[in-house]
Amino acid sequence: MTYQMCGLTSVSEFLEDRIVYRNLRPADPRLPAFAELRNDLGLPMGSLRDQPAPPRKAEPAYGLVVAELLRRARSLDLPGVALRRLIYVGDTHMNDGMAFRNLCAAGAWPGWAFIGKDDLCHAPGTSVEGPVYLANRWSALPQFLRFIEGQGFGLDEGTAMVIDLDKTAIGARGRNDGVIDGARVEAVQQTVSHLLGPRADASPRPLPFATGFHSEAERDGQAFLRAYDELKQPAYHPFTSDNQDYLTYVCLMLGAGLFELDHVILQIRSGTMQRFGDFIAQVQARRSELAETGLTTVHDTVWHNFVAGDPTPFKAFRAQEYLCTTAYFGDLPGALVEEVLSRRIVVTQEVRLAAAALRGRGVLVFGVSDKPDEASIPTPAQSQAGMQPLHRLTTLSVGEG
Repeated sequence: MTYQMCGLTSVSEFLEDRIVYRNLRPADPRLPAFAELRNDLGLPMGSLRDQPAPPRKAEPAYGLVVAELLRRARSLDLPGVALRRLIYVGDTHMNDGMAFRNLCAAGAWPGWAFIGKDDLCHAPGTSVEGPVYLANRWSALPQFLRFIEGQGFGLDEGTAMVIDLDKTAIGARGRNDGVIDGARVEAVQQTVSHLLGPRADASPRPLPFATGFHSEAERDGQAFLRAYDELKQPAYHPFTSDNQDYLTYVCLMLGAGLFELDHVILQIRSGTMQRFGDFIAQVQARRSELAETGLTTVHDTVWHNFVAGDPTPFKAFRAQEYLCTTAYFGDLPGALVEEVLSRRIVVTQEVRLAAAALRGRGVLVFGVSDKPDEASIPTPAQSQAGMQPLHRLTTLSVGEG
């Protein structure tokens, strides 16, 4: 497979501000936020996981909220025109597939989902599982649209096209997703380096453990890295909820020496520590020991946010993730496409063209992202300094040549 660069663009070129990040607060100020829709949709405070936090992408309540946002977005453009069908474009069969089905159920719409990636280990291929079209090339997206239109599926003002942002519209899975992951890991390292100070080793690759440590700083930094490499594995997702805030906080406390990794793993496997809440409660019980680590303030902030039901409690980490991620957008003059794909987060040209084509036929195009707002949107001070949310950042677009 060969790729080609297709100029500079931004996701807002085809979405404008029709996008919601994790907090379900639309970038378009004309659309209501989750807090405003909760009562209208019969989702009273405390009905979701006994917390006031917005639902996550795979939850049925997420479908209810986004379906209502789609209806209201359609009425802004074309008052009186009802949405009658749905297209969903994403990169994961499980998470995006569930979000798609929940959206169809919430809107009482028939629909089709395209789940794509570039799998260069296999010949190009597609398969159909019910209303889900699976493709191992992003370049199959036009073929998918022809296929569903041939099935009598209308592509007009009565249709909404929902596009996942991360690893679909940008950083396409199998093509460019490694840069998104790299930016997050860099944010983890920089956050921990700042908080642990001389105890942190911010190098991206840990040194071999068998050779021992040459200094206290190396020892403590390796404790963090060893914990992170272990606990990021899917086997620990029931404990971390696959939540990077939780994972980074746990590893920070392990890096500071408050707990031993082997003991925490033993507790997880024995069932005495089943959830992140069990871990942070133990830290809270030993809060007096944090003074010598310098982590009292950061723990208090994470603890307060967690108790309040905030799914993104580690604000300092997510703020750093925003800075690290934005640094990978933009042009790279003179670089070959292979270098661009390894050093820049790029727009997926096939998604860009499909969205533009359907918008031209009257389809409502809307974006969703499970990335936290704090890692996606600038603070007011950053906005005043000219910084932009991720969907408005200019970067290169790359497609299959």
